[in-house]
Amino acid sequence: MRGAAVSDGIANLYKEMIIDHARSPRNFRELEGATQTVEAVNPLCGDQLTLYLHLTDGAIADIAFTGRGCAISQASASLMTMAVKGLHQDEALTLFNRVHTMLTTKSDGDEPPPGVGKLAVLSGVGEYPTRVKCATLSWQALRSALGDSDSLDIKE
Repeated sequence: MRGAAVSDGIANLYKEMIIDHARSPRNFRELEGATQTVEAVNPLCGDQLTLYLHLTDGAIADIAFTGRGCAISQASASLMTMAVKGLHQDEALTLFNRVHTMLTTKSDGDEPPPGVGKLAVLSGVGEYPTRVKCATLSWQALRSALGDSDSLDIKE
């Protein structure tokens, strides 16, 4: 019984963090001098996003986004920009893979995959398959902006 209470507490904390990032998204702005700009659309939910990256020597020196969408889409974009700012392109793509796996595969337990840190707040989205595209939209845009978009169509 105690485990369920702890699990419920963590779930509530995750919900609060998602709501906070949806209401007050971090790095929500146009980025002057962006070296990469990607537009992405999720027609299933109506989410629209423009991702701006400023790459310097292979690293994400700055990142921002604009757009509109559901709470999950906005929160995921906000959390993503915070997580990847300052990372080298390869590190950001590794994080993309970890988050994508977390969101698209069924977990064996209550623990998120290693290496996702605070992004674990998004782990519950996998329980709602129709919301996965909302959560991955900004991440797919990031992947495209970093030039690793083999057969990627983020305007599906």
